[in-house]
Amino acid sequence: MPKGNFTFINAGIGGDTANGGAGRFKTHVLDEKPTCVTINFGMNDGGYGAFNANKQKVFLEKTDAMLKMATNAGVRVALLSPNAVDRRNKTNGKLYVETQKEFYGPLQDLAAKHKVSFVDQYAITRAATDKMEADDPMAKVAKPYYDGFHTSPPGGMLMAHAILTGLHAPALVSEAVIDLPNKKVDAKGCKIGEVPFEPEKGLSFTRTDESLPMPIQKDWLPMLPYTNELKDLNYYGLTVKGLKAGDYNVSIDGVVVGKFSAKQLAEGVNLGNVTVGPVWEQGNKVLQAITAKNRIVHTRFRGVIMNGDQYWATPQGQKRKPEELKKRMDEIDAAQADIYKLATPVARKFEIKPAP
Repeated sequence: MPKGNFTFINAGIGGDTANGGAGRFKTHVLDEKPTCVTINFGMNDGGYGAFNANKQKVFLEKTDAMLKMATNAGVRVALLSPNAVDRRNKTNGKLYVETQKEFYGPLQDLAAKHKVSFVDQYAITRAATDKMEADDPMAKVAKPYYDGFHTSPPGGMLMAHAILTGLHAPALVSEAVIDLPNKKVDAKGCKIGEVPFEPEKGLSFTRTDESLPMPIQKDWLPMLPYTNELKDLNYYGLTVKGLKAGDYNVSIDGVVVGKFSAKQLAEGVNLGNVTVGPVWEQGNKVLQAITAKNRIVHTRFRGVIMNGDQYWATPQGQKRKPEELKKRMDEIDAAQADIYKLATPVARKFEIKPAP
């Protein structure tokens, strides 16, 4: 979304609990003056064993405290339950995945109490991993978590899909519908140049989008059957009606990005799931720039805010800390501005021709 205006700051700490989060919520979160916050604790709180009512009591009390602090500060909040562990490759997964269900059960009521959004990431990812277990019981192909609960890149995509669709993120990147028999073009989120309605010669037109699809990485592909093929999050659509039966290559700026039948094209295809071509390459550069920006966020948080660099714990460092935090935040803002420039779509030449 090149016209977006988002700045993301991660204040998560591996192994943390709601108790730890509540204790640092003001200094690590509210002091950054956020407009929106996601709160996602509970994986470690449950203890990876049988259900423990005392642990749940602490978890709920501390989550309630964070919600109260955030809403009192006028911050929009989305409360999330954690992802379900994958019992296929976690030794105590069969036990803990059921503990999780009971442990996180009251979160929805807690969100309602504070009138904040709630996404049951546990339920969504549990349904997905249950289906994976039926399709791939030994986790040979579909493996969202390295050891059943630590997130792998495919698991990151699975969790992002659960959270973003739960928060009603827009499904559509853009869509072009070309109706050859009726000589009509319908465009959403993009502009289509002149279309020569001569299907026997193939089809060629320019397309300028308002935003870019998320660049799907090849190791994410096993997650597509469990994330609705990203039709509800990353739909970069192309529909061509009226082509003669047969297979067709779709190319963008001269690069073939996929082969589809006339029937598939008439029904609509999601080019957001391709892993080649100039649109994907542009999106991948954006992804790489986001990763680089996130390293600045990480070193600012771990090194300065958390005093990972011991200098910032000294009297002199403490005196300089506000200035240093602002300097690094300026670097983050500059990097984010560059990301939006990279994300600006350009006119692309689309061609649909019979496959040889």
